[in-house]
Amino acid sequence: MTALPVCLAVDVGGTKLAVGLVNAEGRVLGWDRVPTPPGGEEEIFSALTGLIETVLRQTPVQVDRCGVGSGGPMTRGGETVSPINIPGWRDFPLRSRLAEWTGLPVVVDNDAKALALAEGWQGAAVGESDFVAMVVSTGVGGGIISEGRLIDGASGNAGHIGHLIVEPEGRSCGCGGRGCLEAEASGTAIAEMTGAPAAEAGPAVIERTGRLVGRAVASVANLLDLRLAVVGGSVALGYGRRFFTAAQAELDERARLDYSAGARVVPTGLGSTGGLIGAAALAFR
Repeated sequence: MTALPVCLAVDVGGTKLAVGLVNAEGRVLGWDRVPTPPGGEEEIFSALTGLIETVLRQTPVQVDRCGVGSGGPMTRGGETVSPINIPGWRDFPLRSRLAEWTGLPVVVDNDAKALALAEGWQGAAVGESDFVAMVVSTGVGGGIISEGRLIDGASGNAGHIGHLIVEPEGRSCGCGGRGCLEAEASGTAIAEMTGAPAAEAGPAVIERTGRLVGRAVASVANLLDLRLAVVGGSVALGYGRRFFTAAQAELDERARLDYSAGARVVPTGLGSTGGLIGAAALAFR
């Protein structure tokens, strides 16, 4: 029996770097994570390559490709990445640097787009041809599947639901705009507004965060004719039922067209390894 191909999967986020080995059936064979260093580009890249070495040593299998999900924005194909929540990487040539270091073909795309592929492959959106996947964590990202295909956009950055305007006169956002979902509902924004870690937020903040996410989902549902949003990330999943109840109520109130009424907001189905399965999905795509 021929062994299944195995992908070196990399998930780059504002608070953590994760690396795993994922086979062509979406099974995670081994993985590990480290905090994202606050330093410059080489310090961050060194932490990433060190983690890759650790995972390959812990789970010695043959890999034939590398998939990477990273915060954005980025240039098409992930040739350069400038994650808003990783100030040390601006126009960092992630794809070419990893290809040179690993000797593997490397595919890089937005981490939330990767999550959309993962949830459609193995998670809460299996069997769905039209849905939006969201990460509500340090930042807010999204990926959209339409008619069974991942939407890329002209520069590869389609799906950035974190920069929908949910409070027109709201807070300044790291993107340069004002009132973006990311500026109002991300873990970073909540900590700035409350003066405490997002995980310590009280019921009123949790419900407001859910309402704002539901408001953004309603706009996407009305615009793109879809009826499902799968939402993950440390903020959304940490806040749990109260968050999702508030998000669903807001979505019900604002998505009222024949084709968007009844749209649902549900938690992602893949848990902590969803980003790695998504990164592998990019490479196997």
